[in-house]
Amino acid sequence: MNRKPSTRPRRRQTERSGQIDELVTAVLTASRVLVAVSASSLADIEETVTLTQFRTLVVLDTGGESNLNGLAEALSVNASTAMRMIDKLLAAGLVTRHENPANRREVVLDLSPSGAELVGSVTDRRRAEIARIVRKMPTSLRNELVEALVAFADAAGEPHASETAAIFGW
Repeated sequence: MNRKPSTRPRRRQTERSGQIDELVTAVLTASRVLVAVSASSLADIEETVTLTQFRTLVVLDTGGESNLNGLAEALSVNASTAMRMIDKLLAAGLVTRHENPANRREVVLDLSPSGAELVGSVTDRRRAEIARIVRKMPTSLRNELVEALVAFADAAGEPHASETAAIFGW
């Protein structure tokens, strides 16, 4: 007796693909909201630093002092690009640079008090806007959102804010 191959595995795969597409669409939509919140929180400082420079400040704020190669790696840029960015941030008084006492050939980079204040104020504005949006969500969905976002960040390899020196301002 010739049996027709079952279409069930294919249907399940299609259903899973549909669920993934639906999830991807939801994340893309949410990312537009988060990008808008980020852009709005940076609007007041765009005369001071670029978006890329702000990301550098956030990496230093989160990870603490770093050498140039470590910073470049954290930013996924080459060392010469990181150095040009640091030079601009030094000129603006937002970072510091000093010799590593343990290795005088190494330069240590860190946030200046002004840089830390800038990251803090942008982060505060961003948190306030996200809190405003979250308050509009149904209370019953908030815990699920936390679980989903933590799992999403884990899948992306993003460190948890509670595991870092400060809450990401990015």
